[in-house]
Amino acid sequence: AAQSCKVVLDTIESALPEGLPESFGADIKLQETLNKAVEMLPELWKQASYLHEAIASYRRALLVHWNLDPETCARIQKEFAVFLLYGGNDARPPNLRSQAEGSFIPRNNLEEAILLLLILLRKIALKRITWDPSIIHHLTFALAVSGSLRSLASHIEELLPGLLDRSSHCFVLALCYFGEGDVLVALNLLKRMLKSRESSNCIQALLAASRICGDKSDHADEGVQFARKALTNMNGECEALAGVANCLLGTALSTQARVAVSDVERTTKQCEALEALEVANRLAHGKDSNIIFSLCLENAEQRKLDVALSQAKQLLKMEAGSNVEIWLLLARTLSAQKRFFESETILNAALDETGKWDQGRLLRTKAKVQIAQGQFRNAIETYTHLLALLQVRSKSMGMGKKMFK
Repeated sequence: AAQSCKVVLDTIESALPEGLPESFGADIKLQETLNKAVEMLPELWKQASYLHEAIASYRRALLVHWNLDPETCARIQKEFAVFLLYGGNDARPPNLRSQAEGSFIPRNNLEEAILLLLILLRKIALKRITWDPSIIHHLTFALAVSGSLRSLASHIEELLPGLLDRSSHCFVLALCYFGEGDVLVALNLLKRMLKSRESSNCIQALLAASRICGDKSDHADEGVQFARKALTNMNGECEALAGVANCLLGTALSTQARVAVSDVERTTKQCEALEALEVANRLAHGKDSNIIFSLCLENAEQRKLDVALSQAKQLLKMEAGSNVEIWLLLARTLSAQKRFFESETILNAALDETGKWDQGRLLRTKAKVQIAQGQFRNAIETYTHLLALLQVRSKSMGMGKKMFK
């Protein structure tokens, strides 16, 4: 079927190499047949598992002047973008000869998909095609994967009023700014969303706001309020979300404990934090590594070191040694128990399992453990190794100021 469809298009293109004239659209049935052939060919190649041919057919459909109507062209662009994003096949960059001089040339699947989706957004802004919410969903995924959250925020802000409801608009923008590190902007957007009547009890927004506030001493009180309100609104309907909410509640309570004025208040907050984190762990059936990490950290801060050590070992097994944070937590827990030799052994194992660019904090912690043991010469060697690593990285990545800081 794909071969037959390709023959039809080859015949038309060879007969009209400059593209179809505008008057060709007067023959409605012939134009409809052509539209279907152009749109079907990539799908047929995909069904036959000829993925490179499908990509070539998509590009041909968009580059050759087939006199397609705007909606058909938009469907092809969206389907191509979706295929590039989720198809699992690396497409070769477009042929340079088919590009206008000075135009942007995508280097990979992600860039080409983003370009197509931005073209579709532009068409929507110009009211050439109807609004399709899935376009913004796919663009959100693509720009998030590429790390271009600020760019995504700009495109969300440029959308015509009414295309996204106010709650979705604020929530997506808040996530973008939070991802870029503008936490206060993100928090203000979430607060604005939660003040509206229709979104005042939105669980996602409450959890996001609690996440932002929870580890900041000047916003910890709000973090507790947001998490408790989210738990109230859940009514026990979803264990997974309740586990997340209790974890966020525990984190915020722990932050409150660290800035408490009196010993009584600090002890009370610590007990509440530990209780919330233990509830979260039970709701997650002990399978959520993020919750166990928070619980382990809280036990370590409260000097319940044996429990913290057991949980750190559990985490290391769950993550198969792939997380630097867990190696550090285990080493620091052993160090807090004055088991410096074992702590250094763990750090050496972590260095063997970790990539060069992720070894900075491991080396720094190792040097401190060596100093605690009185091994000053070894500590100097470790710091020398750390400085050499920073210098190499600063030269290779252009991150000198950030890394040395």
